[in-house]
Amino acid sequence: MKANKKIVILGLAVTLLVGFSFQSKFFEVAKQIEIYNTLFKELNMYYVDEINPGELTTKAINNTLKDLDPYTNFYNEQDVEDAKIRRAGEYGGIGVGVYYTKEGILLKEIYKDYPADKAKLKAGDLIISVDGQSIKNMERDQLSMFLKGIPNSTLEVEVDRQGEVFTTQLTREKVIVNPVPYFDMIDEETGYIPLTTFNSKASSEIRKAFRELKKKGMKKLVLDLRYNLGGSLLEAINISNFFLPKGKTIVSTKAKIKKWSNTYRGTRDPLDLDIPIVVLVNDRSASASEIVSGALQDYDRAVILGDRTFGKGLVQRYRDLTYGTQLKLTISKYYTPSGRCIQELDYANRDDKTGVVPKFSDGGVNEFKTQNGRKVYDGGGVMPDVPLDLSEKNETTKSLIGSRAIFNFTTKYVNDNSSKPALDDIKVDDGIFKDFVNFIVTDTTFVTKEQRLFKDAFKEAKLNSIEKEYRQIQKKINDMKVDEVSRNKDRLIPILQDEIIKRYYYKEGVYRYNLKYNDAILKANELLNDPAKYQQILSGN
Repeated sequence: MKANKKIVILGLAVTLLVGFSFQSKFFEVAKQIEIYNTLFKELNMYYVDEINPGELTTKAINNTLKDLDPYTNFYNEQDVEDAKIRRAGEYGGIGVGVYYTKEGILLKEIYKDYPADKAKLKAGDLIISVDGQSIKNMERDQLSMFLKGIPNSTLEVEVDRQGEVFTTQLTREKVIVNPVPYFDMIDEETGYIPLTTFNSKASSEIRKAFRELKKKGMKKLVLDLRYNLGGSLLEAINISNFFLPKGKTIVSTKAKIKKWSNTYRGTRDPLDLDIPIVVLVNDRSASASEIVSGALQDYDRAVILGDRTFGKGLVQRYRDLTYGTQLKLTISKYYTPSGRCIQELDYANRDDKTGVVPKFSDGGVNEFKTQNGRKVYDGGGVMPDVPLDLSEKNETTKSLIGSRAIFNFTTKYVNDNSSKPALDDIKVDDGIFKDFVNFIVTDTTFVTKEQRLFKDAFKEAKLNSIEKEYRQIQKKINDMKVDEVSRNKDRLIPILQDEIIKRYYYKEGVYRYNLKYNDAILKANELLNDPAKYQQILSGN
């Protein structure tokens, strides 16, 4: 009896302690919100200059989130609409990809047969006004509202094309972003399907393409997930389920909140359990792409070919906030069927002083086994079963690819070579690459960390007397930049080639060209045409 009383008292104590801890946390949150509210009111009432409440709040929120991972973001009302469009894959617009700049809206890509294409707009054109309103020096949030709208509504745009200004009228249409923009046979037996994003149409479009290619005689498949940054977790599960038995675990998630910790299994009958598959990946294959490639690798269902993937093992969910805003926050980590978490960066242990985020692999990686007993590892992306023999991408090249320099060079190249070449004749040779390297020296959008730091230090020191020495050191830094980029020539030439082809033959032309000439696709097809080698890789022998 006494023992029972002790248990009851102990249980009551634990309950009170947990309750107190919860109340204490809740009080601390409420306290900090109240402090911010009172501070905001005082600023708004008494600060000497006018304050924009929306901008101030957005900055405060973004500063709150900046030390977390880069996938936890606040969305204002316009951002929410943009996010819905990306997930749905449909919107009313003119059919373009864009850069938002202080000069206006720079057209990055023209989609075939949509309004911008019909109006003969080109990549590299700069829209400087819409319906008579100048859009110079506008913020990104404002600019994103101008081109999208209700289908059949019209807009008049003023366009600057390399200094020549003209006006044209466009009628918005329903733009459908197909995540499978192209598919075809590589040869009589091998099909090719690229998937560009995991939006709500991804699995249905993969299924449609797969069935069409089967009708054409497909007996082997190359699934291209290169440059696919991810999207819907459920779409990744559905696509994995196409090639894995019903009931098999595809991915597991572990979260702080129990209801968000789940094991996801295939719930449908697969499309095909026997067709040999090679999945193409690179360092821009992330998130949902890594779920698919990781699951197919763990079950030895496909050979993964290419580069190590990006390493994003975090799952986000949208949470509605007040006044139509949203928070996208990381709620869990995901694990492949073998138990791997492929997350590379450990944001929880960011260095407060330097801002450097350590890698999980810094502490060593853990070994796991595929269904056939092959060794696979965690701590940073999905490692390919068959790597491509390419140079290791350096930081300067990564910075270059993230800039607009390749786009700017392509615009100049196409303007200088206006006559349309035959698709098979387009080839970035040593001469064109040399022109590109010379171009990036003067391109203002591609500035390395070293260049920026040196320039800032020179300005801060205000040592105009050493202008000559400054120019000499600047030249040496430029030479270093050129040398680093040239080391990755084998990686940059295909990117340049794709950009040039896209200007003349749209994205469809890039796929048609690569089906015949891309090294990764050719290597995948060669492997599929060697069944013994394919099976040897999957068996681990």
